Amino acid sequence: MTPTDQADAPATKSLSASAYGYLLARLRGGHLRDNERLVEADIASQLGVSRVPVRQALLQLVAEGYLVSTPRGYRVPTLTQQDVQDVFELRLLLEPRAAAIAARDITPEQLRDADSAIADARSAHASKDAHSFFSAGRAFRDAWLRAVGNTRLVASITRYADQVVLVRHVTLDHPDRQRTVIAGYENLREAFARHDSVAAGDAMLRHVLAAERDFAQITAAAKTD
Repeated sequence: MTPTDQADAPATKSLSASAYGYLLARLRGGHLRDNERLVEADIASQLGVSRVPVRQALLQLVAEGYLVSTPRGYRVPTLTQQDVQDVFELRLLLEPRAAAIAARDITPEQLRDADSAIADARSAHASKDAHSFFSAGRAFRDAWLRAVGNTRLVASITRYADQVVLVRHVTLDHPDRQRTVIAGYENLREAFARHDSVAAGDAMLRHVLAAERDFAQITAAAKTD
């Protein structure tokens, strides 16, 4: 590596991190659909950087399972029914335990953040704004996850939740499902406020089972249309 290359390396790493953060935010926000193709040159032009840091960011997202590489660029993975079932099994194993930890350790500030997210979810449901409802759900999850001190557990939950963001959009677009989700949030919030770990774990288990049931019903109905 030449002295010039050594000088450029930190800058490239910083640009790569910025590109990674930009793309991950778009994935988490549900802005990328499963048929959308991501091209290095296009992203580099949008961000005003060279293709090298963008390529590094894209390859990192591929390695983490957020994207897949194709001959024509990158795209969000197409999830099979087995993929979705695998994620629900993970949720049933991990999220009740995480919710129990959160109930034990949640702070007043984190509880206020959860309350704010629930209020936003109610408002989005009333205005039939599915995208805002999705964002409120992510904010609620982030609020209670901040109370979980087990960083490996939090990282696991966050990663698979982000990887199946399209599944969440399928269910959260439905008003009836939104009402069920809000009720689940409220049950969890009550358990968090009481610092009741047992109730929080039970509420999360029922919340995930309801999501699994609703997704199965929605996808079954779509097949018959």
